[in-house]
Amino acid sequence: MAAEIDRDKVRASFHRQATDYDRHAVVQGRVVDKLLGLLQAEQVAPASLLDIGAGTGRLLARLTELYPEMDAVGVDLAPGMCEAAAANLAGRRVRMVNADAESLPFDAESFDVVVSTSTYQWLATLDGAFAEARRVLRPGGVFCFALFGERTLFELRESYRAVLDGGADRTHSFFANDEVAAALERSGFEAPRVGSELEVEMHPDVPELLRSLKKIGAGSTAPASGKGLSERRLMLEMMASYRKRFGREDGVPATYEVVYGVARKGGGELGE
Repeated sequence: MAAEIDRDKVRASFHRQATDYDRHAVVQGRVVDKLLGLLQAEQVAPASLLDIGAGTGRLLARLTELYPEMDAVGVDLAPGMCEAAAANLAGRRVRMVNADAESLPFDAESFDVVVSTSTYQWLATLDGAFAEARRVLRPGGVFCFALFGERTLFELRESYRAVLDGGADRTHSFFANDEVAAALERSGFEAPRVGSELEVEMHPDVPELLRSLKKIGAGSTAPASGKGLSERRLMLEMMASYRKRFGREDGVPATYEVVYGVARKGGGELGE
């Protein structure tokens, strides 16, 4: 289960990094490609679609090419992301809304399809957000999503814990596959399918990895770098541990476990 999360900090972090996000979010781009394949396999022809955590609009841009006649809405917690997406998607049938995944500002049964990528890992629990996704889906509608799972950035978290010496663990934790599946079932979705894949991203060194995480608004996944001497020493020891345990000739790896889920809302059929 994810640790307690400061949603205001998450919102501010992604707001600040909106303009730089796509340039650094390499794994997130691969996730978009995979999710599109999963959605197409469902053989849907949506008239209306909602993207939760739409970010800069990367997924919505691809979806509007696949389904040019649909009306799409994107929501994001960070105002900066909404602004970036609105600019990127200008001229398309897309509306951006600054909103929270756990409290969607839409009537029940408003959308044929709900999608989300790289968003739900920033929640403390999944039940509320999944219940909201189901609420706004029409009967027979499809929910297709991806989030980062429990093995994500394990190199960073293990290196930090190795040098803590009894101190507080400030790294972010992620949901396990079975937690995701259980939350879907509790939320009332039918026939949920959940699976995961590993993606590995290489970085020249640990400081570059930490800078990259900050550039995509995900600095909260890493331990906080305090101003005190003890905090700075801890960060230096963590980086040394990371290099020693996981370093390669071509740099240091950062592993992401991507959990993919597909489920339907009962009560109807949605297809071509």
